[in-house]
Amino acid sequence: HAKTEFDFNSYMGERAVAVNSALDAAVPAGEPPAALHDAMRYALLAGGKRVRPALCLAACVVSGGREAWAMAPAAAVEMVHTMSLVHDDLPCMDDDDLRRGKATCHVVYGEPIAVLAGDALLALAFEHMASVDSYPPDVDPAKHAARVVRSIGELARCIGSEGLVAGQVVDLEMTGSTETVPLDRLEYIHLHKTAALLEASVVIGAIIGGGSEEQIERLRKYARSIGLLFQVVDDILDVTKSSEELGKTAGKDLASDKTTYPKLLGLEKSREFAEKLLSDAKEQLADFDKEKAAPLLYLANYIAYRQN
Repeated sequence: HAKTEFDFNSYMGERAVAVNSALDAAVPAGEPPAALHDAMRYALLAGGKRVRPALCLAACVVSGGREAWAMAPAAAVEMVHTMSLVHDDLPCMDDDDLRRGKATCHVVYGEPIAVLAGDALLALAFEHMASVDSYPPDVDPAKHAARVVRSIGELARCIGSEGLVAGQVVDLEMTGSTETVPLDRLEYIHLHKTAALLEASVVIGAIIGGGSEEQIERLRKYARSIGLLFQVVDDILDVTKSSEELGKTAGKDLASDKTTYPKLLGLEKSREFAEKLLSDAKEQLADFDKEKAAPLLYLANYIAYRQN
């Protein structure tokens, strides 16, 4: 009997609904200070494809855990991701007025509240992950606490001066600079700015799911490949699509003379690089249960072939 094709759109849609309801529950509406909570909710619930939470949930399952175990960490990585977007859009950083087709947080709530909303989301992510009440009762009582602590360490490292923040800093240093950024510097920016949080999402899911060290490392490599892939594709789309299609300002990279893969490698070589990263990612999944690995396989394809 023919095996039913994995329905990626349904999978992502169902995960997004579940994650959105977890996020909705995590940030109280109308609690004082209302402006802060409103700004947090505005940024957090603005839509978005919830790729990072989906990666976290899928990695938990492929490592032998239940999806429910990873729901709190999945929500936490999305809070961190949202914080990074809110801060990245600020006038002192990328100065963007549009995100996911809507006015950015600071445009709606003002800069001071946007900064503080980002700070509060970052704190809430760790509170949410650390809280006993965030997890279902069937987690392994002997091992769960240690897994949570390890996951928190992983997330913190992937955000800080070795991760996301490092990428932001080097990106800022490069933007507007007249010299062409060398390829290794560009890769550094993306491995830190984009791939680090994708890596954390996957690795945390694997840890919470009880994956072996070898499984965790394979999934880490998978995540690094799709993290770079995400950015290469982003760069290609910026050159080839309109703002309307992207839901954010297009052609911005060229306008700000930003170094991108197409600029350094040309479009054709950029596409070849994307193909190589995709096959690297898939290779890491080869030893996992096919059915459980399907979401991760399809996520890699989705990142490679998305149109916005």
